[in-house]
Amino acid sequence: MQSLQQIRAMLEARGLSPRHALGQNFLIDQNLVTKLVDAAAVEPNQTILEVGPGTGTLTDALLHRNCRVVACEMDTGLAQLLRDRLLTPNTPTASRFTLIEGDCLATGKHLNPAAVAALNASPFKLVANLPYQAATPLMLSLLIDHPLCSLQAVTIQREVADRLLAPPGSKDFGLLGIVAQAMGEVSLIAKLPPECFWPRPKVHSAMVLIRRREKPLTDQPANLARFCQTLFSKRRKQLGAILGRSLPFPPSINPTQRPEELSPPQIIELMHTAQLHAPISPTDTDPS
Repeated sequence: MQSLQQIRAMLEARGLSPRHALGQNFLIDQNLVTKLVDAAAVEPNQTILEVGPGTGTLTDALLHRNCRVVACEMDTGLAQLLRDRLLTPNTPTASRFTLIEGDCLATGKHLNPAAVAALNASPFKLVANLPYQAATPLMLSLLIDHPLCSLQAVTIQREVADRLLAPPGSKDFGLLGIVAQAMGEVSLIAKLPPECFWPRPKVHSAMVLIRRREKPLTDQPANLARFCQTLFSKRRKQLGAILGRSLPFPPSINPTQRPEELSPPQIIELMHTAQLHAPISPTDTDPS
């Protein structure tokens, strides 16, 4: 795996440097790179989506395990570095590595169509040290729109991890955690201090695993996200004030409760009740 000195040398040789605007903080702890790949339980010939590969530290680890990697890199200099390292003629990894130069997200915060095409309707896993600004919309897009994504093993900002793992009643409980917990089983892999990265970010990070449920709690994840957006945009109000007191609330839910007091199954039950009386429009604002 690449050391900090190797990463610096590769960038300096091309006149490149980490770009704060793109959230470029390179994970330099080799043990943590291995820990992330191990947590993802990758196997030979599996398709892996990687976002923000940088100089290819994690990419190398995935290719070493004989995975097929589809990587999205929006930095043109780093994209060329990856081409030169991994896609030159006679490179052993060339047949198993696909590079998408551009944003992993398209307009509307859905997965880039070029990445979708490269995944080729195959089951896949997301394994990535995610740029912080892309983390939430990308994870939501995969949870909502891509049932073939069986697992997400990601390094993200600690506050995003807190939202994913948040239980009912906590200040971090909201749309992201509810959708993630409804569609998958969420667990913490590790907490990462800033010194695990170069350059050091001003925030702490965490590695999180989302394993898609065989039977998700709902088959309407997009509607669930929109419903949560409605509820939690007014999280300090009572449910009756948000949805109308004429709504026949399920027996397990009191209209005087606030959104954050409900569990994901209760929120899904309430969504179904609300749909019967005021169906959620598919033209509502995109939840991601």
